[in-house]
Amino acid sequence: MEHAPPISEVSPNSTGSDILMWGKGLERTYVTGEVSVKALRGVDVSLRRGELVVLLGPSGSGKSTLLNILGGLDRPTAGELHFDGYNLTTADDSELTRYRRRSVGFVFQFYNLVAGLTARENVSLVTEIAENPMKPDEALELVGLGERVKHFPAQLSGGEQQRVAVARAIAKRPQILFCDEPTGALDSKTGVRVLEALERVNREFSTTILIITHNVGIGEIADRVLRMQDGRIIEETAPNRRLKSSEITW
Repeated sequence: MEHAPPISEVSPNSTGSDILMWGKGLERTYVTGEVSVKALRGVDVSLRRGELVVLLGPSGSGKSTLLNILGGLDRPTAGELHFDGYNLTTADDSELTRYRRRSVGFVFQFYNLVAGLTARENVSLVTEIAENPMKPDEALELVGLGERVKHFPAQLSGGEQQRVAVARAIAKRPQILFCDEPTGALDSKTGVRVLEALERVNREFSTTILIITHNVGIGEIADRVLRMQDGRIIEETAPNRRLKSSEITW
């Protein structure tokens, strides 16, 4: 791995077309009664168009908190956050909802599929409200499930259910895809299939992807690897060569 330029060197005022999202001095403090917990402590971060970034760190390091803020699911206590030239820090609730609906896809560790709907129907939940969606069958074909569109979640393996979740997330053609432990509940062989689906989305649609994981090996498929500890990004590196999912050591 070689060290990449520190993200803090990306100018907050940069209008360069390669920067899709940037945050400066992001903090998040949770207060319960008299107890105050700082989940983020002045995070500077940037995501470039079309890159795949892996965010590593132990439990409690702030990874999911950062993802929730970048994805518009939560707000920072302090700092700035911008997406494609738009200031998310000052956005109201309706504007954040529009940002999530138009520009963002989410994939979580647990698939959150509707048990009574087929794979096609689960994907349709998104395509029916998106502005310029793929056809559900097209999204499922993209993740290798073209022959499973009529199957219900109970008829699919864990890896297949996760790939349905990926198809659902990318069917609205988001500019950025946030994945929180997408292989955390899967064995290595099944996890590789999910990562291959994410790689294909990144490659064919130039979708910016941020993957949160505990698995250090997954960093080998990334353009950049960020490491978090105690609410801060403490290191940024770039693999010497971006590996395919099938080549990584699980």
